[in-house]
Amino acid sequence: MSLTMHLHPLASFCWKPLIALYENGTPFTSVVVDLGNEQSRAAFLKLSPAGKMPVLRDEALDRTVPESTIVIEYLNAYYPGPVELIPADIDLARQTRLADRFYDFYVQHPMQKIVGDRLRPEGKTDPFGVEEARAQLRSAYAIIEQDMQSRTWAMGEAFTMADCAAAPALFYANKVEPFGDKYPAVRRYHDRLLQRPSVARVIEEAQPYFKLFPYNNG
Repeated sequence: MSLTMHLHPLASFCWKPLIALYENGTPFTSVVVDLGNEQSRAAFLKLSPAGKMPVLRDEALDRTVPESTIVIEYLNAYYPGPVELIPADIDLARQTRLADRFYDFYVQHPMQKIVGDRLRPEGKTDPFGVEEARAQLRSAYAIIEQDMQSRTWAMGEAFTMADCAAAPALFYANKVEPFGDKYPAVRRYHDRLLQRPSVARVIEEAQPYFKLFPYNNG
């Protein structure tokens, strides 16, 4: 098989291209990377010296493609399917890329700050940084709340790369800074995403690893 995804099923940024692959039924094989295992880590660092997942390897075209957004861009260009994840219209494509960046920078990153802080050793935590991250998430929720008042998906009625980014971002963000009752449109969008077959499949595949997620409050 030409395409191989190097990933970890729990990693939120790995969910993005997986959702894209499942949306279009693109054939691929997956390799689960365990950075805690010396052999797995060494093999992955040969492929990606930065050590960041996901990485797509395309043997047919002899290309190695890192970064979740770039992987989706690559799939859209070289392995397109029935779901147009990046619209052909130039303006709509730009807006889709902007929405993708929004979910990565303003939802994923502060969520990861909170999760990462929970994994720090005692006495090494950053309460101030965590509160800043929570405030960033609430600000992002307010923006999404306005956007999703009249939309089915992030860009309107069509499922796009922006939704591939939104699904893992909102799934994990809700675990660390719950939406509550203040953001009903965000919650409805989150629930629609979780019911999408491609997203549901990614979550199901991650189930065995959820025990590694730091669910503790604080």
